[in-house]
Amino acid sequence: MTTAVRRSDRRISPIFLGIVAVMAVSGWAVWTGFAEQTGFAVFLFVTAAWIVSLCLHEYAHARTALHSGDISIGAKGYLTLNPLKYTHALLSIVLPVLFVIMGGIGLPGGAVYIERGRIRGRWKHSLISAAGPLTNVLFALVCTAPFWLHALDGVPVPFRLALAFLALLQVTAAILNFLPVPGLDGYGVIEPWLPYGVRRQVEPFAPFGLIAVFALLWIPEVNGAFFDAVDALLRGLGVSNFETYCGLDTYRFWQEWFGDANPVCAVGG
Repeated sequence: MTTAVRRSDRRISPIFLGIVAVMAVSGWAVWTGFAEQTGFAVFLFVTAAWIVSLCLHEYAHARTALHSGDISIGAKGYLTLNPLKYTHALLSIVLPVLFVIMGGIGLPGGAVYIERGRIRGRWKHSLISAAGPLTNVLFALVCTAPFWLHALDGVPVPFRLALAFLALLQVTAAILNFLPVPGLDGYGVIEPWLPYGVRRQVEPFAPFGLIAVFALLWIPEVNGAFFDAVDALLRGLGVSNFETYCGLDTYRFWQEWFGDANPVCAVGG
């Protein structure tokens, strides 16, 4: 039986490094104003940073599972940060990116496949589930650091708006992931502590949990309450509604082609 993860199983994927490179170059372009089309540079920067956060979310699940006893994680390629290695690449990467582009909301991704039978202890199971959304929380704190540290002097407006929108995505992803709904990480946190009979009854509904959450978000009252909570958290971190809204408006650079861009949020390009 394999008792250790091979070095090759931990080698960072060139695909992930490529995404990080796109994030770095586009971030530099936004900061310096090098790009002629500022909105397109913001789009590349936020999208690449969002994919990086999704990879780190899944990596956190995998790494915590490895240290909790699931030594099969390495052979599955989860420790390489390669988005193509995840069990649900469509759910983990493609759909979250599409939701960002279409709706400006951080969609929780699909979790990596973990052999739970190898893990002993309810606390370990809960921690594995919590590790992913905690990564989004950390990412949100990093994105908002210039705001709550009052260190925005010298930060270009386009970069500031990009960080605000990226923080919005991280906060929405963290909140949605922590909901105690079957199929989401929040339920995975509490599941080990539920009676066996309850878990068996709830298990068939897990594939539909995320669908149910987004169906509820279509209800205006629920949607309003959700984004009120998101806005309150961001305000507590020093990010205003204006900054997140204009960050989303700048991200959707294609609106300029159809004359739908808000002139109040124009940042050049």
